Amino acid sequence: MSLYDEGHTIAGWTGFGIATVGSGVVGLGVCTTSLPAVAGGLAVVAVSVLVTWVLHLAGWGKPPGVRARGQWGMRVRDAQAREGHTGCVGCRLAGRERRTVVVAAATGRPTAAESIPLSPFE
Repeated sequence: MSLYDEGHTIAGWTGFGIATVGSGVVGLGVCTTSLPAVAGGLAVVAVSVLVTWVLHLAGWGKPPGVRARGQWGMRVRDAQAREGHTGCVGCRLAGRERRTVVVAAATGRPTAAESIPLSPFE
C-alpha cells in the first residue's frame, strides 16, 4: 500500500460529490439546450470548490505527500490544518502557508531551497 494515500478525505469526497452533481446539471443543460441549466450547473461546480476549500481549512482535508499511518483514515482530522500546509495552494489563499526556514552553510553558496536571482534586477 502506498504511503501517500492521496484524496481519501472528507473534503475530497464531498467536493467530488457536489462537483459530480453540478457536472450532471451542466450536461443536462447542454443536451436540452438550456442556458439556465448550464449556468446553474456551473454555479454548483463553483460551490463544490468553495465547500472543499472550507472543509480543507477546517481540518477535513489533508496535505499531499507522505503521512503517518495513523493519519490515513478518512475520519481522522488533520491536526496541522490551523498552521497551514507547506506548498498548499488552498492554505496559501487563506493566508495559512507554513514557511520553511533554511539556514545556509558558512560557505555562502546557495542551498537547494534558496532562490537564485535570474537577472540583476531581482
